[in-house]
Amino acid sequence: MNLAHWITGGTRIELNGHHLFIRQDGEGIPVTLLHGFPTSSHDWAMTVPHLVQAGCRTTTLDLLGFGQSDKPRHHRYSVHEQADLVEAAWERLHIGETALVAHDYGVSVAQELLARAPGRITRTALLNGGLYADLHRPIPLQRLLHSRVGPLLARLTDERRFTANLRSVLAKPVADELLHDMWTSVARDDGHHLAPRLLRYIDDRRTHFHRWTRSLEQYEGPLLFVWGPDDPVSGAHVLDRLRRRLPHAAFTVQAGIGHYPQVEAPEETARALAAFLAG
Repeated sequence: MNLAHWITGGTRIELNGHHLFIRQDGEGIPVTLLHGFPTSSHDWAMTVPHLVQAGCRTTTLDLLGFGQSDKPRHHRYSVHEQADLVEAAWERLHIGETALVAHDYGVSVAQELLARAPGRITRTALLNGGLYADLHRPIPLQRLLHSRVGPLLARLTDERRFTANLRSVLAKPVADELLHDMWTSVARDDGHHLAPRLLRYIDDRRTHFHRWTRSLEQYEGPLLFVWGPDDPVSGAHVLDRLRRRLPHAAFTVQAGIGHYPQVEAPEETARALAAFLAG
């Protein structure tokens, strides 16, 4: 499903003074999917049809500053506010208990939601992300965007540079059309200029390290990790700790896959998630 088609299936809803893009698909088991940095909910476009077929009602949204949602210029973005907005979306859409699926930036939002109300989250599935701040290995561009030169570098970013850096975290070739859709979503309303502000989530991870580690390791619901071990950012080194700290969890490890399992291996990822969420 290309980006244009994905957008037509959703709507923008005002939540806490901001307009967020949200779409719902299917009927049945409530499932909320959270995307990563720097992309959007469209990352799940190849996953959602499989979950719908498995009997899930999926809710996907573009977090504040991403995709088709509002991108306020001088805003102080935080993981806590993103969690507030997810909770507001649940209230608006009358979602009580829900399964939670998250990737990358979204895993930090998921950890904050687990810290707040773990009983509301029926099942949790997490894809490559910085679950442990001390193990996070940002690529050079992210380090620069998170530095004092970040605002200047963000303004100089174009599709060619974006695509090259995204390919650096992928272990498997991805179609040019899909990468173009990713860039289109990021660049909407000059959203790529916001990268230094959005990357403050790295600081949030350090500040709330213990809270978010506890929320994950003390979670009592079913837990699945769908992981690409060839990811240079959050790959095999994170997987090793997860296996040691969470021996009760289920793992689907996809050899030869990098940072985006749902994009690099969409069929395998969707099957693993559908089987887990159907319970």
